[in-house]
Amino acid sequence: TTEIYTLSLHTLFRSSVCISLMVYANLTFADNSSTMLNIQQQWASINYEANNSEKEKAFIALIVDAEAFVASSNNSAEALTWLAITQSSAAKAKGGLGALDFAKAARANLEKAIEADEQVLEGTALTVLAALYHNVPGWPVAFGSDKKAARLFEKALALYPNSMDTHYFYAEYLFDDGEYEEAARHLTLAKSAPEKQNRPIADKGRRAEIEILEAKVTNKL
Repeated sequence: TTEIYTLSLHTLFRSSVCISLMVYANLTFADNSSTMLNIQQQWASINYEANNSEKEKAFIALIVDAEAFVASSNNSAEALTWLAITQSSAAKAKGGLGALDFAKAARANLEKAIEADEQVLEGTALTVLAALYHNVPGWPVAFGSDKKAARLFEKALALYPNSMDTHYFYAEYLFDDGEYEEAARHLTLAKSAPEKQNRPIADKGRRAEIEILEAKVTNKL
């Protein structure tokens, strides 16, 4: 099962909890599938274990690695999605309006990935783009749009109804919009999703995030 690593966004420019990762070692790109797994595992380790003070520099370094992954894979949808993930990470690390350039770059790469393969990484690109639209400011500051976010979440769930990550991020969206009963329903579906094979740190971390959001939802019901 593929997970959405990129946006543990609650609100990207408000009191958000975004993705975080740190990569100091350069990756090799001879084998694209092993490269992607390496990036995924690096992400999980840093997202849930790294200190905040270490993240900004590491995010920017990871963008370089992700760009190399894109080049080595001939602009594959998978690599473009991971480049967008790293750019979203850099946006959170930088914070404020200065993060908008990273967010815009992430959106552009997600759109390219979706154009190439709408179902890439089991709907990951759709879900990440939905979270971006929900969490960045709207016009005239940025491109945020809850209407676009809702359409993307619904499309991702139609394609992959058992995705833990899509249910989780959609539940965040619903919670922010005050739809607490629906948020609770999607969190229940997220908890019942299969474990993420070969990625125990990410699975454990996501399930912990689900529990935290579930407690917030319960307090509103």
